[in-house]
Parts: sequence; structure tokens; C-alpha cells
Amino acid sequence: MSSGNLVQRALDASDEQTALGHERFEVEGATFVRNTKIPQKYYANHVERVTASSPDEIDRLIDRVNIEFEASSHRCFYVDRTTPPEFEAWLVLEGYERTDELVMLLTGDLLGIPNPYEIRHVQSDDEWHAYLGLVEVLEREDAPPEGRRTAAQQEKFLATKQATCPPVRYWMAYLDGQPRAFFSSWTSSDGVGVVDDLFTHPDYRHRGLATTLIHHSISDCRDQGAGPVVIVADASDTPKNMYAAMGFRPIAVTSQYVKDDD
Repeated sequence: MSSGNLVQRALDASDEQTALGHERFEVEGATFVRNTKIPQKYYANHVERVTASSPDEIDRLIDRVNIEFEASSHRCFYVDRTTPPEFEAWLVLEGYERTDELVMLLTGDLLGIPNPYEIRHVQSDDEWHAYLGLVEVLEREDAPPEGRRTAAQQEKFLATKQATCPPVRYWMAYLDGQPRAFFSSWTSSDGVGVVDDLFTHPDYRHRGLATTLIHHSISDCRDQGAGPVVIVADASDTPKNMYAAMGFRPIAVTSQYVKDDD
């Protein structure tokens, strides 16, 4: 199998995993991912695989985007190596903000030694709400108070996660009898695993919880029939270096262009 084909399989698997649990439909030469239950989330409300390149095609696409995402306060486009440069240039001209993600692939054995922490599959109501508690810690790190979800919105968010199970499997690592970190694993029908959404409570970092979760989730993907396994890292953040040290290699850069309503 050529390396180019493997890269495309990895990108396809990552896109498919991101869209799980959401509407996904093709229109105006692009793929729309939408979830009106969590309209503020970029990953659940965005456009990808854009083919529009001419001014008329771009105008038609944007008109349709405004219709389909009327409930969202943002417009978000995922861009990769297949996106027409004319469309990406239009995004830049229109003032969309760009962030880059590094797509990394593990084809051999994972390096490093996991710690003997307890890992639980998130299944019961209590476990799901413990997971939600960690998500709230994550959001307190990332969002100002006015940008945080209400209790009702949190429950809707949780329901969207539960709706992906199966086939997605969520895991939590425990320390001192309490959940301190989470991660997820999924395997495509094409035999590519995707591990995603790694978070450790800030008070319990640098203790090997993340490493243990990565080992567990990779093993789960392989048990489900995966060969290669994909992880996507923020290109500007340090976890990518940990993933590289564990055997993941960089294969592509994808970009997210976002414009929020003023």
C-alpha cells in the first residue's frame, strides 16, 4: 500500500470519527456536519471537503452555509490538502481565523511503559456524569465564565457523546479512587483506529495518566481490528512531542478556519 493512500485513509478516518453522532450531508460540493443540540461546538457544526473554487461556486456554498447553520453563532470550515486554494484564499480575505492541527499516525508498536492505573470504560450514569465533571474542569481552563454552558446545555452535550457509543468507547483513568483523566477510541470499517479527546485534570498531570490512557486506547483499537491508529494534535501545543516520542509520526497538517459573530 502506498504511503499516499495510507495518509488519505488516516485523514478519512479522522473526518469520519469527528462527524459521529452528528448530521452529515453533501450539498453545494461540500460536506456539512451539523448538530443543533450543541450549535456552539465547532467540531459538531462545520463544513469540510470543500470543492468550490470559482466565485459563483463559493457564493452558492456560503449562501447555503448561512441557511444550514442559522442556529450557530459561528461559521467553521475544515481545510486540508484537497481544498481548492481559491477557497482558502477567500477565507483569508474574509477575516476567518486559522488554527492548525497536526495529524499523526502510529503504524507499529506504541513505545513507553504504562503505569498500573485503573482504567474504566465509561458506561453507567455515574461514570458519565463523572466524565462530564472533568469536561467542566477542561472548559474552565479554556473558556471565560460567560462562555460556559448552562446545566441544560451540559446535559445536551453529554447526550451527544453518549449517542456515539457504540462504536466510540470512552475511557477514564482513576487515581486515589477518583477519575482524573479521559480519552476515547474508535475503529473505522477501513481498519484505521482513531484516538481522541485526551484530557488530564490539571492537579494530576505529569503522573503518567495520559500515557496509560493512550496505551489502553491503542490496545482497544487494535483489539477492534485496527492496524494504523490516528491522533490529531494542536500544532501549537506540546502534546505532539509526547505523541512523537511514543511512536506516532506526522503525516499531514489540517486547518480550521472560524469566524464568530460579533
